[in-house]
Amino acid sequence: MPRDTLTADRIVHAAIELLDDEGLDGLNMRSLAKRLGSAATAVYWHIKTKDELVRLAGDAIWYEIEQPDLDATDWRTAATVQAVGMHEMLTRHPWLGQAFGSHLMHGPGQARHDDLSLAIYEKAGFNAADADRAAATVLTFVLGSALGPAAEVSLKRRLSKNGADAEQLMTDAMTRATETAQQYPRLRERLGTPAASQYVAAPDNTFEFGLQSILDGFETRLAADRARRQK
Repeated sequence: MPRDTLTADRIVHAAIELLDDEGLDGLNMRSLAKRLGSAATAVYWHIKTKDELVRLAGDAIWYEIEQPDLDATDWRTAATVQAVGMHEMLTRHPWLGQAFGSHLMHGPGQARHDDLSLAIYEKAGFNAADADRAAATVLTFVLGSALGPAAEVSLKRRLSKNGADAEQLMTDAMTRATETAQQYPRLRERLGTPAASQYVAAPDNTFEFGLQSILDGFETRLAADRARRQK
């Protein structure tokens, strides 16, 4: 493919697909060029380094998150929509969580998201400093909640290398973990219960529970602040 038929946008979107399939370890300019039907040297004309490519790809996927209209909804609904959207994005692209720990990640996509997040908590009634804290609290919770699904994707990819049966290896590990759990009373009580199986099958239920609990806490704090000001 001639160099002028490539664009940075096409390269970034191909990199996202490659990262989704192979993870951070699987991203290199040669594999990316093959996916694009190009030469690696042509890719370098548009994006100079792998680090820059990861940064651009990581910023592009922030645009996937729905950004609610604050003029058309209440702050709590907006906060929920934004947090759920971020959690879904991180689950679709598990490599982003890893990239935060190994690359300098920034760009307009993330800035757009962060700016609206601050606006949501200012609309709720927090002053600027507390809006920063509220936004950081939710961000940290969402990132932590997405680690489980992201780690499972990465683990299955690693276990599948060299032709291994990842599902069987994970089943064997769960069997050994269950045997260990039998030694502890509270864990033993929960083994085989609907609550335990539901958590494994639908971790998003736990995410929703945690998110709404955080927002409940925000509302309680705001109400207490209003009550103090009225005295």
